[in-house]
Amino acid sequence: MRDQYNFSESTQNPYAKKLKKQITIRIDEDTIGYFKEMADDKGIPYQSLINLYLRDCAQEHKELSLDWK
Repeated sequence: MRDQYNFSESTQNPYAKKLKKQITIRIDEDTIGYFKEMADDKGIPYQSLINLYLRDCAQEHKELSLDWK
């Protein structure tokens, strides 16, 4: 590793605003299992699959229908 690096000609990351934020979330084990199995079938990491699913819900403004009977 170098002692010094020259960043004078570097450019700002154009994707910096779209970086992911790490959070803590509690998800049922069977739900995680569902997404892990689906992710294995699709060949992508399960966390990426969950992110894609949530992004689709947000972009489509999908609303959850709760029926507490």
